[in-house]
Amino acid sequence: MGEIAALPWNGYTVASTFSGCGGSSLGYRMAGFKVLWASEFVEAARTCYVANRAPHTIVDGRDIRNVTAGEVLGAMGLSEGELDLLDGSPPCASFSTAGKRAKGWGQVKKYSDTQQRTDDLFFEYARILRGIKPRTFVAENVSGLVKGVAKGYFLEILRELKGCGYRVCCRVLDAQWLGVPQARQRTIFVGVREDLGIEPAHPKPLPYRYSVQEALPWICKAVHDTGGQYSMGDVTHRAACTVDTNPRFFVEAESDMTRYAAGAEWDKMGKPGTQSERYFNLIRPALDKPCGTVTASGGHPGIASVAHPTERRKFSIAELKRICAFPDDFVVTGTYAQQWERLGRAVPPVMMFHVARTVRDEVLRRMRA
Repeated sequence: MGEIAALPWNGYTVASTFSGCGGSSLGYRMAGFKVLWASEFVEAARTCYVANRAPHTIVDGRDIRNVTAGEVLGAMGLSEGELDLLDGSPPCASFSTAGKRAKGWGQVKKYSDTQQRTDDLFFEYARILRGIKPRTFVAENVSGLVKGVAKGYFLEILRELKGCGYRVCCRVLDAQWLGVPQARQRTIFVGVREDLGIEPAHPKPLPYRYSVQEALPWICKAVHDTGGQYSMGDVTHRAACTVDTNPRFFVEAESDMTRYAAGAEWDKMGKPGTQSERYFNLIRPALDKPCGTVTASGGHPGIASVAHPTERRKFSIAELKRICAFPDDFVVTGTYAQQWERLGRAVPPVMMFHVARTVRDEVLRRMRA
């Protein structure tokens, strides 16, 4: 985090809505942007954001429905049209590919630690966009937004964003091809204000991917030293294996899957790189490939989700930061499940870095040329 804080400012400014714990904001900071203002309604997420924010970032905790564009501009000391980029990650549970999506549309229901309607928040983002009129915008959502019955909503959102006066391009990007050791698809809208006469741009996939073993090298050493029989209880051996590569390594007791059916199923799966036939979402990631998608609810040890590849448990928070491409010293607050949720909901910072760098180099700098 210190290295990110020391990066020189690239001259461009960002305001962030639906900021979560700050994954997107961190990506912009990695690309040299200055995040002037951020909005996050969920208290637990906002606490995490504040713990890692830059000193100049104003954090607003109100429901976005109660925030006006004029208030945002006033807080930043900018006039309409002067902001370089408006970022936004409207909550997307209603469009997730998991569960019955359309059934929850238009309803107030549980979201993280709050109760709220979430399927209308993209239009609140568009309202702020219309009032601020930034030079560019980046908005992201789950890949499910462009699939099945959600396509109608997608077309409405696209029409609304274009109606704000922007050229808009939308693509589904996969984090595993943008420097993140995790397969995670996100729908990314990039918009450029019409009067600038420049087309939107998305990052191109990298020619390589990072694997679980590259993100967590101590796992491979442990497996090699024990012939693959590496148990959660072998604390002394684990400490010996990890002291040189990750001195802050710590396994939370809440990650233990032993008492749950998912733990018994984990045993039956046999080895890394397998997926349960009984619990479809239960995965022991392959060591030589990116991890599967980390979900917000996966932190409960009894829930079928991505698990540790060689131990009968979920990833520790320290390991999960690596899998989600966060710095080791990024502060995550709350219980184990809350910390997992923060990372599981976040846009991986390294993924957003590539998006931000592309907008910086192929749009904003061309504007000044």
